[in-house]
Amino acid sequence: MDIDHDEGRRVSRRTALAGLGSIGLGALLAACGRGGGSTTTATASDGATVSVSPQATGTADLTGLFAGANTCTLAPSTTQGPYYFDADKVRSDIREDRQGSRLRLAIRVQDSESCRAVPDAVVEIWHCDAAGHYSGAEALSTGGGGAPGGAPGRPDGNGGGGGGGSQADLVPQDDKRYLRGAQVTDTNGIVSFTTIWPGWYSGRTVHIHAMVHVNDERTLTTQLMMDEKLNSAVLAEQPYAAHTGRDTFNDGDGIYKPAMLLKITEDGGGHLGVITLAVDPDKNGR
Repeated sequence: MDIDHDEGRRVSRRTALAGLGSIGLGALLAACGRGGGSTTTATASDGATVSVSPQATGTADLTGLFAGANTCTLAPSTTQGPYYFDADKVRSDIREDRQGSRLRLAIRVQDSESCRAVPDAVVEIWHCDAAGHYSGAEALSTGGGGAPGGAPGRPDGNGGGGGGGSQADLVPQDDKRYLRGAQVTDTNGIVSFTTIWPGWYSGRTVHIHAMVHVNDERTLTTQLMMDEKLNSAVLAEQPYAAHTGRDTFNDGDGIYKPAMLLKITEDGGGHLGVITLAVDPDKNGR
């Protein structure tokens, strides 16, 4: 099932987000936080006003895929890790020039108490490439340049709370922005991304970072994981196979929880992963 390149179904979303690269995530978050409705606005750097609507991706036909992909249970929180920053990339296809096995993601955001969809939430994801490198931090994520706490070789950290934990946002060290992006949930609370299967680095299992912003606040910071049988199959192929010596698997990872596992199916020459992230906007722990 193609959830990212059906141009007829995406045209209104593409039009709504035209030029948002110059607006940046901060303005988008502010616009969505003000909205409370189906359409909000943001102002570009040239003064133009741009409408920001939830995704018109026709995601209603995806809802059946979410059965068994976590529902109404508060998603586990982690610290954001050392490589998060506002990448100013509002887009669904985050691959750029990175090679790897295609992975499509469909993420549904729900209120953990009411189980209702959360529209107009901003969902960000970021992860390493097939060689274990993060954009904006290539030197740091290869062990050079004085890696911050939680860098490869040590777990990213695991903390309570719904936000980003105590770790500060990274000041980008280079101008690369691959495998980073943000989307706005539609009326079903769903966003979709096209990326590649993440690689790995020492001390951590294969994972994708995710952050959910509701009403301009960081409401959930978590990670998404994959079944180890699938990890083994994908990582045995190139370009992943060139990176040898993997030392940490799901059962030995300090952050891994079963609730973080994506529900994954084959999707043409790649995979489709879905998950529900139940969030707690009022922060009462339920």
